[in-house]
Amino acid sequence: MFQLAEYLPPYPNTTWTLARQSGVTHAVSQVPPDGPDGAGWDFLPLLRMKTRFADAGLSLAVIETGFPWLHAAKLGLPGADEETDRACTLIRNLGAVGVPIVCWNWMAGFNWTRTSTTTPGRGGARVTSYDHGLMRDAPPTDAGEVADDRLWESLARFMERIVPVAAEADVKLALHPDDPPISPIRGMARILRTPEAMRRAIDLVPSPHNGITMCQGTFATMGADVPAEIRRFDERGALHFVHFRDVRGTPERFAETFHDEGQTDMWAAMRTYQELGFAGPLRPDHVPTMEGEENLAPGYDVLGRLFAIGYIKGLAEGAAKSAGA
Repeated sequence: MFQLAEYLPPYPNTTWTLARQSGVTHAVSQVPPDGPDGAGWDFLPLLRMKTRFADAGLSLAVIETGFPWLHAAKLGLPGADEETDRACTLIRNLGAVGVPIVCWNWMAGFNWTRTSTTTPGRGGARVTSYDHGLMRDAPPTDAGEVADDRLWESLARFMERIVPVAAEADVKLALHPDDPPISPIRGMARILRTPEAMRRAIDLVPSPHNGITMCQGTFATMGADVPAEIRRFDERGALHFVHFRDVRGTPERFAETFHDEGQTDMWAAMRTYQELGFAGPLRPDHVPTMEGEENLAPGYDVLGRLFAIGYIKGLAEGAAKSAGA
């Protein structure tokens, strides 16, 4: 059975309590802020964050956006070695404190992006959406025009350094696909935009510790058969972490949805995880903003997350009982 997880900040707040009350057992968080004990990637800040979660009844399973400082490394600029050294230090310290997974990406210049965070959804809920037509004439980033080959070369160099470190530290690397899975955006190539590209990426440095984050919403946006891709990556031993979410649309134009109304057969996806015996962390992601919420954290407001947790728990129970578990 998978580990029901939720994205939570490094310090306790209401979402910690609500997560536990909803049956969440595992936490996904970020590199903690620098403080008197040192930089966030150092041993003691990570250890104290892990024990804060443990004292609250939660097991810290994943550090997400695991290398937030990467810029030069992605673009092959001066300073890349120093950024990579820092990533290696984080991985070693995660292994030392017992955090088993780091979720990371190779989106250069900017992370996941949307053209709207106020698109009307079901019943007036607000969802995030992307329309590539609105971005075609957007100015390039400060990096200018960046081609696919440049990012593939820098990704290979980075993996050659970090994968052996992850194997030694017994930390699993869970590479996230590009979101949106379309290229280029603002002159910046997005290389991890198909299932085949994700397989190519982890094959750059083959290792049981080099796998993916199965972000179902991004794979659905690609037009992929999500249950089939779950099986393909599981066969490679590369299914390390799951973002359980859904969309409607294509890479050129799509909108996030409630978990029960998108284009993916979520029941089939859940049955697939159950049949494969997936035991890693799975969390809801990118939920609608619901009535009474201010939309200050688009995709991560509270009510939609509670709806998603309940939906996931119901699907999981149904999948288990249908299999005779």
